[in-house]
Amino acid sequence: MALKLLHGVHAPHRKNTADMAAVTMDCPASVTIPMSMHIGAPAKPLVKVGDTVTVGQLIAEAGGFVSSPIHASVSGKVKKIDEIMTSSGRKTQAVTIESDGLMTPCPDLQPPVINDTADFLKAVSASGIVGLGGAGFPTHVKLTVKDLSKIEAIIVNGAECEPYITSDTRTMLDQTDLMFEGAHLLQKYLEAKRIIFAVENNKPQCIAKLEAQCKKEQGMEVAALPAMYPQGGEKVTVYHTTGRVVPEGKLPLDAGAIVINCTTLASIANYVKTGMPLVAKCVTVDGSAVKEPKNVIVPIGTSMEDVFNFCGGFKADPRKVLYGGPMMGIAVPDLNQPVMKNTNAILAFAEDGAVLPEPTACIKCGRCIAHCPLKLMPAEIESAFERGDVEGLAELKVNICMECGCCSFICPARRPLVQTNKLAKGQVMAYLKAKQEKEAAKV
Repeated sequence: MALKLLHGVHAPHRKNTADMAAVTMDCPASVTIPMSMHIGAPAKPLVKVGDTVTVGQLIAEAGGFVSSPIHASVSGKVKKIDEIMTSSGRKTQAVTIESDGLMTPCPDLQPPVINDTADFLKAVSASGIVGLGGAGFPTHVKLTVKDLSKIEAIIVNGAECEPYITSDTRTMLDQTDLMFEGAHLLQKYLEAKRIIFAVENNKPQCIAKLEAQCKKEQGMEVAALPAMYPQGGEKVTVYHTTGRVVPEGKLPLDAGAIVINCTTLASIANYVKTGMPLVAKCVTVDGSAVKEPKNVIVPIGTSMEDVFNFCGGFKADPRKVLYGGPMMGIAVPDLNQPVMKNTNAILAFAEDGAVLPEPTACIKCGRCIAHCPLKLMPAEIESAFERGDVEGLAELKVNICMECGCCSFICPARRPLVQTNKLAKGQVMAYLKAKQEKEAAKV
């Protein structure tokens, strides 16, 4: 019996840079590296102003288990350590390095010695690698599994479903060997019985290349998935590749799966092979305001302005600039914002692609419900939010919303449904926390 596909939307692909191999950017004059480029505790700086650093040198240690170390992406001198305002509106410490233009690698770097699973996880942690598909979850935490027998499949996520973004596509085409070296590491140290390369069927070159290699391997296969958004969402990917449903409030591992981004996998293999930690990122630069769209390999901490200038600057006044894609991307307040570990694209849009239409009254058409991959009721959530009905929001399961934006995209009234869901989730989390504290106080 054929698997019934989860709902979603057919967003325009606009993969303008899919056939453009990544080019390496010129060394920037300086980089500003945030200490919080991952989910979890911020990293703690180990350097001070005036210190000389080299590429790959450890400049900040992980702030806890759910955290990630950070390394210098250029060689030069530490110019300042202060706080910066991120695109989320929060402040975080950042280390600014003035580049000497030499990109001198750290002389102490060498491939890690790996003899067992513990060594492998230690190496992944030391590499500074986090989820490079956008989430930024520390990879060593995701791969730390007490009972390896629970892993029935590891899914390598190449379902790059947002419009414009093609940086993962270039990984699949240009770093295929590294991806399979990474897959061998997962087979050996996580005892993965089945590895599935999940790729949307609008990437035939990637599918052909991966299938050709899988024929030479054991326990590896390619799943060609319909080109539909949000195909790359973890829960959607798990269901469409294994038929398993991730339970509410649980992780893919609870459905027997681990999902890892294809560029994350290639980066692990590169670190194990060379000893060079995560210091650069392939970024898609595109949008209606960009003069020369490209895939660019960028030192982490490089300002958006420097990256756009490398791509010829702007052909029109940029009215909106995003980290990531137009569906789940985050608008930035200025071009000083740095490229971070989990930045897979920076997009700049001119007036016609930046200004949102004015919302009108909901016409009760039900499209938001019909297209939600998790079968939520966005219109009802909006009503409950406007009433201040927090208990109602909890009952409507707003907490499981993945904020993919399908509801807003498909809404003919242009209601800001996904933005409302995000605000509602915050209310529910605060409500549940207060409720737990109240119950704990009674005890």
